[in-house]
This record gives sequence, C-alpha cells and structure tokens, in this order.
Amino acid sequence: MRQWPARLTSCLAVAFVLSAVETPAQRPLGAIRGRVDIRRVVTAPERRPGVADLGSPGPREMPDTRRAVVYLETAPAAALEARDPGRARMDQRNETFLPRVLAVDAGTLVDFPNNDGTYHNVFSLSKPNKFDLGRYARGKSKSVRFDRPGIVRVFCDIHSHMSAFVLVFSHPFYATTDADGRYRIDNIPPGTYTVSAWHEGASRDTRTVSIPAQGGPVELDFLVQ
Repeated sequence: MRQWPARLTSCLAVAFVLSAVETPAQRPLGAIRGRVDIRRVVTAPERRPGVADLGSPGPREMPDTRRAVVYLETAPAAALEARDPGRARMDQRNETFLPRVLAVDAGTLVDFPNNDGTYHNVFSLSKPNKFDLGRYARGKSKSVRFDRPGIVRVFCDIHSHMSAFVLVFSHPFYATTDADGRYRIDNIPPGTYTVSAWHEGASRDTRTVSIPAQGGPVELDFLVQ
C-alpha cells in the first residue's frame, strides 16, 4: 500500500475540512420582489416654446414620472466588496432627460449625449455630486463620474423644464420599477432588512422584510402617496 508523505497527508486533511465548510458564496440567497403603487401625481414642467419653434412647439418626449427605485437601507457586509461600477447613459432628446430616473453604483460613469438640434448645459447643485458640463451641441456627449452615494437632481441650464434624478448606491441591492410598477432585487443573503421605495421628491415608503435561511423570493409591496 502506498504511503503518502506526512506533510501532504496533513494538507489533504485540511483541504477536506475546508471543503466541508459552507462558504458565503454557497449560502442560499434570496430575492425581494413586488410592486410599488404610486398614488401621488407628478406633472412634468411644460416646455416653453423657443424662437426657433415659430409658434409651433416641436415634438416632446414625455418623461416617465411613475418610476420608483426600491433599495435596501443597509446592505450586507459582502456587498461592500470592490465592484466594477461600469457605465450608464442619460439621453437628452426632444428637450427631455431619458430616463428621468437612473439608479447606478457609486463610481459609475454616466454619459449625457445631446440628441437635440439645440445646445444643452447639464448641471447639478446636489451635494453628493456637483457638476456643470457647460454648453455643447447636437451629436456631442459629456460624462460625469458619480463617486458619492446619494440623490442627485440633474437640470439643463438652458431649458428650465428639463430635470431628472440620478440615485447613486454603495451596494448592488436596488432596482428601478418597470412600466407596471414591478421590481425585483436578487442575490440577497438571509437576514432582516429595512427596504425603501423612493419616488421623486421626498416621498418614500419603508418596510421591514426577512429573507429566510433557505433563501428564495419574498413578496413585498409598497404604497407611495
């Protein structure tokens, strides 16, 4: 019978013990899903016709004011590990920011392309990320890196009716609702969490939910009014 060296036998024993221990990546993960019912009415500011319109305002995209963002108030420790924030985009089309609400990881580079036949000047005075991109014409694009978590209100210095929101998070546990108000946040470790549904302005609904030890989806609906 073949005899393994004592040192190798010891290493194999340690490896066997470690393989039997459940690592965080092997733990069952859960999800929170549901619907956000928005009762409050938000009306986008009316576009003021310019000289170039000659009495007939051009077509205008209507921003979706029914979108909400659902997120964990406090994220699991594992969520604070380094992540690649990537890149996102907020268009300027027919004097409207699209999308009106954008949720991103901290460190994300957001592009603001100008698709209109007029100049735009994108800026924000919000404390987490202040910036002013200056004026730029159709076909041009400028970018901003959103490094600090928080809510950033975005405007155009030339067109007062243009506004949008960028929500910046330090963790990945957030989701923007779809056209039906539904959302889903995946890969949540078991535990009890405070979850908020934010709608533009200061309106939000906050609930507490528990992800069971066996993981799986949990239903959680919100009402914002």
